[in-house]
Amino acid sequence: MREYLLTLCVTAAVTYLLTGPVRKFAIAAGAMPEIRERDVHREPTPRLGGIAMFGGLCAGLLVSSHLLNLGSVFELSNEPRALLSGAGLIWLLGVLDDKWGVDALIKLGAQMIAAGVMVLQGLTILWLPVPGVGTVSLSPIQSTLLTVALVVITINAVNFVDGLDGLASGMVAIAAIAFFMYSYRMWYGYGVEAAAPATLFSAILIGMCLGFLPHNLHPARIFMGDSGSMLIGLVLASSAISITGQVDPDAITDMTGSTRETVHFMVPVYMPLLLPLTLIAIPAADLVLAIVRRTWNGQSPFAADRGHLHHRLLEIGHSHSRAVLIMYFWSALIAFGAVAFSLNSSSLWIVLVIVVLSAAGLVVLLLPRFRPRAPRWAESFVPPRYRRRRRAMEAGQLIAEQTLRSGRAAGVNGATAIGDRSLLPDRRPVDSRR
Repeated sequence: MREYLLTLCVTAAVTYLLTGPVRKFAIAAGAMPEIRERDVHREPTPRLGGIAMFGGLCAGLLVSSHLLNLGSVFELSNEPRALLSGAGLIWLLGVLDDKWGVDALIKLGAQMIAAGVMVLQGLTILWLPVPGVGTVSLSPIQSTLLTVALVVITINAVNFVDGLDGLASGMVAIAAIAFFMYSYRMWYGYGVEAAAPATLFSAILIGMCLGFLPHNLHPARIFMGDSGSMLIGLVLASSAISITGQVDPDAITDMTGSTRETVHFMVPVYMPLLLPLTLIAIPAADLVLAIVRRTWNGQSPFAADRGHLHHRLLEIGHSHSRAVLIMYFWSALIAFGAVAFSLNSSSLWIVLVIVVLSAAGLVVLLLPRFRPRAPRWAESFVPPRYRRRRRAMEAGQLIAEQTLRSGRAAGVNGATAIGDRSLLPDRRPVDSRR
C-alpha cells in the first residue's frame, strides 16, 4: 500500500506543479478558443491541461517501475508499456484538437488506432465470466473488437461529461478510487497477481485527477481539454480491461470454492463491459442520451449541444458548484455501491443504504423546483435563505413605493418652483377691444 500511495502522491504532485506553467504556455500559444453558445463559462479560458496530466502519468509510471514490489509489474506484464503507447497517441491527438481543432470522424479513427495499439501489445480482454455459463474465452477478433469498443466508449463518455469546472476530473477520480479498492482487494485479498496492473493504473489515475482538480475547480483557471479528457478516459478503460479480461476466474475459484461464487464475486467487474461501464454510469448514460437526442433531431451524433446532464441541472436552477456536487454524489453512489455489492451481495443493508441515499439524492436534485415559503412564526426555525427572500421582496416593494411617491412629489414641487404655466392660472391682460 505504501508504494501505491507514493506513486499516487508523486503523480499528483507532478500534475499539480506542471499545470501552472502549462497554463502560461497555453495562453502564449493561443489555445484559448472563443466562447461558444453551449459553453457555461463567460471568459476565455486556456486549455491544454492534458499536458500536465500526461506528465503526471509518465512520472507515476517512472517512479513505480523503480519500486521494489511495483517494479515486478513491469517485468511480468507488458500492460504498462501498452498503456503508455496508447496514452501517448491519444494525448497527441488531444493536443492538436485543443490548438487547431480536429474533425470528429478523424478523432474517432485515432481513438480506434490507439486502442488497437494497446491490443497489439497485450492489453486486451481474453475472457468473460458470464452468469450461468461460466468463463467464456474470446477469439482474437472478438477480443479486439470488444476491447476497442470499450476504449472508444469510455473515452467519449468522459469527453462528453467534461462540461463544468472540475466535473470530469472529479467523477473520474471517484471511479478510479472504486477501481483501486476492488483491484487491490483482489490482488492482496485473493492473491491474484494479474490484478496488479489495474491497481497501479487506478492509483496513477487518482493522482492525475487530484493533482489537476485544484486548478480546475470553479472558477477554473485552466481546462483539461480533449488532451486531458480523452487521456483519463483511456487510462480508466485500461484499468477496466486489465482487471476484467486479464484476471483468470479459475484463480479466484480456488479461493472461493465454487464457480458460482466466483461469477457473483466478479459481477461488479464485468458489468462495466455490459453497461458498458458501471463505475462511470453517469457519463455513459449522458453519452447514450446525447447520441439518441441528436439522432432524433436529425443532427450528427458528434454535434455539440446544450442538452447534457450538467446543462439540464443548470437549467433546473442549480448553481454551478451544486450541479458538480450532485454529479459527484451520483457517481460515488453507483461506483461504491458496486464495490460494496461485491463484498457482500446478499446483505440487505447495502440495498437499503443505496435506496435511502438515492431518495435523498432525488430530493436534492429536484430542490430548485420547490419554492418553500416559511410562515412568519416559523422564520426563526428555517435556514436564513428562506427568510431573506421574503424580507428582500418586502423591502424591495417598500422601496419601490417610496420611490414612486417621492417622484410624484418632486414633479409637482418642481413644476410650481419654475412657474409651469400649464399648472398655473393664465394671468395675461385681457384685451378690451375684444
